Amino acid sequence: MLRELEPANVFAFFEEICQIPHGSGNTERISNYLAEFARKRDLEYYQDVLGNVIIIKEATPGYEDHEPVMLQGHMDMVAVKEPESTIDMQKDGLKLAVDGDWLFAEETSLGGDDGIALAYGLALLDGEGYRHPRVELVFTVDEEVGMDGARALSVSPLKARRLINLDSEEEGIFLSGCAGGARVNMTLSFERKLKQGLPCRILVSGLKGGHSGGEIHKERGNAICILGRVLARLGGKFDLCLDSLEGGVADNAIPVMAGANLLITGYADQEEKEALLEEECQELVKHICAETNAMLRGELADKDEDIKIEVSFEAAKKEEVMGEALSKRAIDLLNTLPYGVQAMSSAMPGLVETSLNPGLLSMSDDKIRIGISVRSSIDSAKEALIGKLKSLAYLAGAGTEVTGDYPGWAYRKNSPLRDKMTEVYKDLYGKEPVVQAIHAGVECGLLAHKIPGLDCVSIGPDMKEIHTASEALSISSVRRMWEYLLKVMEAL
Repeated sequence: MLRELEPANVFAFFEEICQIPHGSGNTERISNYLAEFARKRDLEYYQDVLGNVIIIKEATPGYEDHEPVMLQGHMDMVAVKEPESTIDMQKDGLKLAVDGDWLFAEETSLGGDDGIALAYGLALLDGEGYRHPRVELVFTVDEEVGMDGARALSVSPLKARRLINLDSEEEGIFLSGCAGGARVNMTLSFERKLKQGLPCRILVSGLKGGHSGGEIHKERGNAICILGRVLARLGGKFDLCLDSLEGGVADNAIPVMAGANLLITGYADQEEKEALLEEECQELVKHICAETNAMLRGELADKDEDIKIEVSFEAAKKEEVMGEALSKRAIDLLNTLPYGVQAMSSAMPGLVETSLNPGLLSMSDDKIRIGISVRSSIDSAKEALIGKLKSLAYLAGAGTEVTGDYPGWAYRKNSPLRDKMTEVYKDLYGKEPVVQAIHAGVECGLLAHKIPGLDCVSIGPDMKEIHTASEALSISSVRRMWEYLLKVMEAL
């Protein structure tokens, strides 16, 4: 499929990677693929119990006395698909396609974030005639769900004190700092009770989604928060019992879909409860959902104007569900969840300082779980926001656990690596790159905490709509960044 694209060796490896399912938490096969690559070429490698892989190739002739360089990326992708897709992202490879300069996957995310890092690294180590110092490839697992791989990685095999991270999505941008973050996990426990009522299904869909670090400032709709708003409006008219909740695929991806199955057991404003009139009830529910849909399309005009709220019903029956009182508390919690930008940076205009994204929602037989990504470039602001979420959960009777806490990556005024990479960029393109920090998290912060004095820069080719089924990778940008990477390795 990609054999005619250039650089051929990079796209050949990328195509192989895309045929191996490698969503977060499903990285065993891709980890073994990387280890097998090293074994076949008799390269030094390390594979830990989590699946992190380090592959080392010694310096080419003439570069033996040059300082080693670490190239780093993560092997997991945010595996999302269009609602109607039948692809099993736990088992199936991706269906690649090309539209002009853009490479994408039909019906699913592409995983250019961060499969292209793996392809670049493997192509460099597989090729002949490239000139470079000792290269240490570091490929981590489960970056997208809290940087778990980088957190557990042993750095003892690594000699490099210069790191080129390949997890950026905009050519010509040199990332030199990022926000820290954490995941707040809320859990609300309950017991199911047998109730009589009208079963109803609410589905929020049609949203654009995106990366909660890269697109949070675009103010796109969050399906989980919108579902809470819809349920709260319905709760003003009816007594509701929750049966199931679902939404999102990762805490750091803005959810594009969320749904609820519930039982309508009565009218909220009646002291003496009367039997539900099914037809009257259905019409009122449809009216409320249609009205809310229209309001949201107005609020999200030019941001997420295709939002859709659908409702369906079954015949009245008895079901084991969450009781009315606790369901109201859970709905109030969903309706009050904060989302989006909380503060902008005063040090770097245009940069988001603090934000959060409710990205995961599920309901089992006895627990509702909500996963929220929190980010900030200021540690105290991150902790304050986590504290607010803990307080909100407490008021709702829910418990909280904070996981995946990772440090920010502080900007270094003096960076010999960045200076040399800037020099090479100017020689190659006749202009200077843009140096900036970002709100999204990259693993440089964790690795810099493990390796004192580590000098880091993050680069990558152009991508768009990562963490969505519309993700695409620029073919020409992949070529240019490959040519640039080879020049950098020579210069180092």
